[in-house]
Amino acid sequence: MSTMKSNGTTRKVTLFSQVKYEHMVAGISGGVTSTLILHPLDLIKIRFAVNDGRTTTAPQYRGLTSAFITIFRQEGFRGLYKGVTPNVWGSGSAWGFYFMFYNSIKTWIQGGNATQPLGPAWHMVAAAEAGILTLVMTNPIWVVKTRLCLQYDGMPVKNSQSNYGGMFDGLAKIYRNEGVKGLYRGFVPGMFGVSHGALQFMTYEEMKNKYNEYRQMPINTKLGTGEYLVFAAISKLIAAAATYPYQVIRARLQDQNHSYKGSWDCIKQTWRFESWRGFYKGLVPNLLRVTPATMITMVTYEHVSHYLLTK
Repeated sequence: MSTMKSNGTTRKVTLFSQVKYEHMVAGISGGVTSTLILHPLDLIKIRFAVNDGRTTTAPQYRGLTSAFITIFRQEGFRGLYKGVTPNVWGSGSAWGFYFMFYNSIKTWIQGGNATQPLGPAWHMVAAAEAGILTLVMTNPIWVVKTRLCLQYDGMPVKNSQSNYGGMFDGLAKIYRNEGVKGLYRGFVPGMFGVSHGALQFMTYEEMKNKYNEYRQMPINTKLGTGEYLVFAAISKLIAAAATYPYQVIRARLQDQNHSYKGSWDCIKQTWRFESWRGFYKGLVPNLLRVTPATMITMVTYEHVSHYLLTK
């Protein structure tokens, strides 16, 4: 519990008193908008990531353009949007929860004073805690999204239980056949991925703060759209390049067409058969997707949250 002084008196600042649902609404708005625009790149990134070169039933793509053309020819326009429903749910809820948790924790650490700088370490702590809470709540949705993205038209499936008719059908079948453990496949590498969000938000917040300090303005001063876009792109590129391998491992553990004993077994097999390059499969389409996605999400969030909190 934090305390802050106001007019000579001291009052307690609790974590729950800092929860503002406007941050959740703004986060959902940003996540849904970016997902609807850029989902095909996410689908291709996942298919590249799980392609270990040893699975003959999965289609082979020579590159990003080849993947787009092949999927469109074989599966139509709808094929490019396989898994979009859980992706919208997952991205919207993840960004919504993340922004709500992050801002609540950050403001609590600041003692309720939004103009108080935290510094890189505390920004990373707040972002990491928000990331863990968000992952616990959204991991099942990401499992279903991954599996729907990996259903290839015209390719045989192991059995009807691994063929999903949609998000809710997928959630039900995974729970029925694999239990809670199935819904939390990829959770361990996902925990490592918390470092991705922590690094991204620390970089983003520090750039905003330093820029406002340079302008001799309070650190919570609203910026322009162009400035948000630049800071969002730089922070995402840094975080994505540093932490991408965990996304490959996570996607492979969630893939219904592969079987691994666990995270370490997946890491060993990837290194054995594909060397270090295997950990960076799908990086290019991932960067092409996540960079503009983050820019769209952050700009939407900043403007919507500012509108909701000041109206």
